[in-house]
Amino acid sequence: MSTADNHTELNRFELRLSGLGGQGIITLGKLLGYGLAIHHDYYVTQTQSYGPEARGGSSRADLVISSHPISYPKTENVDLLVALSQEACNEYYGVLKPNGVLVVDTLMVTQTPTNRFLGMEFTTLAKDKIGNPLTLNTLTLGAITHLLPFAQPRLMRKALEENMPAKIVELNKKAFNLGLREAKKHFGEAPAIWEQAAELAEEENIEALE
Repeated sequence: MSTADNHTELNRFELRLSGLGGQGIITLGKLLGYGLAIHHDYYVTQTQSYGPEARGGSSRADLVISSHPISYPKTENVDLLVALSQEACNEYYGVLKPNGVLVVDTLMVTQTPTNRFLGMEFTTLAKDKIGNPLTLNTLTLGAITHLLPFAQPRLMRKALEENMPAKIVELNKKAFNLGLREAKKHFGEAPAIWEQAAELAEEENIEALE
């Protein structure tokens, strides 16, 4: 049973996490999926893909989240695209919904296909503020948790505690909390982020029809 206090009704929410091998994308997807399924009581499917190289090849993890049983487990049009590399941004931007949200690591992604995106130097924060670049994925998890109006930080921390080796739990919780704080500072509050994305998409649609 879920330990969530409030369960926001979701019909279907699609999310793609993408970047390079060695950035911990697959682990990030598993942590996020575990937290939403076990501690928020959502139905979640998670699929993943990565290149032949352990490091440097492309890597992605897709999640579909719903309050109801999921009939089709793969993503088709994503609501949230997280791109931690230029290649990932270039390759996957086309699957983002018009009213979706694009999040990029501005150190790694220097050219975005749109000026509508949320950017933060995830890699720099993990390296300089936490002192360990391997915490990139849990730092990103903190930022994503802030962006998702239906995700609760305390429950995501619980997911971290249950899935990380004991010797690195505190380090990764520190990274998670930093990602959460920095997202609040740089991105603004959710759900306003999503309302603004929907409004901008509607304005662009009207302009295209005129």
